[in-house]
Amino acid sequence: MRTGRFLSLEGGEGAGKSTQARALAAALDARGIAAVITREPGGSEGAEAIRALLMHGEAARWNPQGEALLFAAARADHVEKVIRPAIAAGHWVICDRYIDSTRAYQGAAGGLDDAAILALHAFGSGGLLPDRTFWLALPVELGAARATRRDGESADRFARRGNDFHGAVTEAFAGFAAAEPERFRRIDATLTPSAVTQAMLDALADWLP
Repeated sequence: MRTGRFLSLEGGEGAGKSTQARALAAALDARGIAAVITREPGGSEGAEAIRALLMHGEAARWNPQGEALLFAAARADHVEKVIRPAIAAGHWVICDRYIDSTRAYQGAAGGLDDAAILALHAFGSGGLLPDRTFWLALPVELGAARATRRDGESADRFARRGNDFHGAVTEAFAGFAAAEPERFRRIDATLTPSAVTQAMLDALADWLP
């Protein structure tokens, strides 16, 4: 049986994570690799219920501590019900956001201690980390413009936060990538969609048939 892999796509608002998750899955399928696309928060029935609590409402609906706890609960269900079984079955899991988003949004931008977030992750999800994480890097202003065109007035409570907040998120991802070069791959999200997909495939060349 083919070895299962766990990939995550990270980045700020408007970076194209959902689009690239679908494109990467299609490219892997063309190579005979079965891929499962999932997302956070969400991905399982329980986690999707928590997603509705997290994504909707006023920006101040939850404080960073409450958000981190909700994300950890959603992730615990997601990992148990979807991610681990898919990997065990030999599939490649492509996750649109994962623990590094919590570290960036609630941690670096929200003021929570990174060690506390990782401790929650260890408790709820056994500390499971992706085999490879693609950071889709994009300037904050460009990401905000893309997100506005995409969402209009229906932007979620995270996307509605200001550029200072999203700047801190971007800096956090840059720091994670620098600290964990064996896991992270920086992908220039200002490229065309097809070029972004190809850059991710190039970064997976050591695993591709």
